[in-house]
Amino acid sequence: MSTTGTGPTVTDVVAELERRYPPVWAEEWDRVGLVLGEPSAPVRRVLCVVDVVPETVAEALDADVDMIVAHHPLLLRGVSSVAPTTYKGRIVHQLIRAGVALYVAHTNADVAAPGVSDALAARFGLTDLRPLRPAAPGSPAYGPGRGFGRVGELPSPMTLAELTRHAAAVLPATAWGVRAAGDPGRTVRTLAVSGGSGDAFLGDATAAGADALLTADLRHHPAGEHLAADGAALLDAAHWATERPWLDDLATLLRETTGVETLVSDLDTDPWTVHASTPAVDDRSPDREG
Repeated sequence: MSTTGTGPTVTDVVAELERRYPPVWAEEWDRVGLVLGEPSAPVRRVLCVVDVVPETVAEALDADVDMIVAHHPLLLRGVSSVAPTTYKGRIVHQLIRAGVALYVAHTNADVAAPGVSDALAARFGLTDLRPLRPAAPGSPAYGPGRGFGRVGELPSPMTLAELTRHAAAVLPATAWGVRAAGDPGRTVRTLAVSGGSGDAFLGDATAAGADALLTADLRHHPAGEHLAADGAALLDAAHWATERPWLDDLATLLRETTGVETLVSDLDTDPWTVHASTPAVDDRSPDREG
């Protein structure tokens, strides 16, 4: 901790974050760590968010925070300008003018134990947790319990239909909700979960003996081919909803290790804002003649 006697600084908060989520655990393509902020600047209040978007930036400024800790990188892909005439440039300028630091913990938080998927697993009361895809031996993240996703046992078996309704109730509410693929009557005892995009883990779920996988951003062809090969049933939730639970753990970590005040953003940053189910045949408008 800081020895200045004035409370924690950006450097202090970063040190605690990197103790729990070392940047070397991130995927090679990822961009994590301190994005903006003077290392010596004092930090009284931190806002934890999934996405750095205009709405969460406005929330941070309204709450007079000194730092944002985000899951998704603002600058994941290369940029040649942060001019205020650009979308991301405006955010950068806003935060710098307001003296708000920005830190990102992404795939390094995904593989941590506890990490993003542990918080998701807790929403379902899963026990006997193990990684869905363990960190590879020899990789920086290799170690007990670390890796992408989690697999565990439900408190009691549910059908896929029951589990889908349960997931919609225990996850943060979104317009997207939760959809499922597979036999609605299939019994689910062992559930795999992975916060964020989970297309890459379909085979891992089957290999792990999971009856179902809950994740986000599933696509038509990979999902269809997976099910045709007798793979685990699939539940597809909103991306934001599968990662929002981790923010509570993140806020607790920062509060307990640095003493800063922590706020958690509940702003739904999922891009999908309207959902309509196909009406029953009897409810449809009659075909017009002529």
